[in-house]
Amino acid sequence: MELIQTSLDDDKAEDVVVIELAGKSTIADFMVIATGRSTRQVSAMAENLRHRLIEAGIRRVAVEGAAQGDWVLLDAGDAIVHLFRPEVRAFYNLEKMWGMSLPEPAAAATA
Repeated sequence: MELIQTSLDDDKAEDVVVIELAGKSTIADFMVIATGRSTRQVSAMAENLRHRLIEAGIRRVAVEGAAQGDWVLLDAGDAIVHLFRPEVRAFYNLEKMWGMSLPEPAAAATA
């Protein structure tokens, strides 16, 4: 989990949320949701994270949506990572499915 958070921090991901799924779902132990400001940033964050996970010994990292860059899903076994552009994240609002609310956007929080 620390590797994922470090990678996202290094790539300037915004509004990172970690949802513990252990005991709630069998799909993974953690779900991470983060925002990138553009399709290029979202795709780059996904690619950088994929490389870091592989270097850390996780051989089966499935990636979906990287070509479009609106919503990229990385399945790293125990952790599932969703990377979104802001408006796509707001539309799907995955946090609500797990009983959480969307975080305040970073730009609004600092204004």
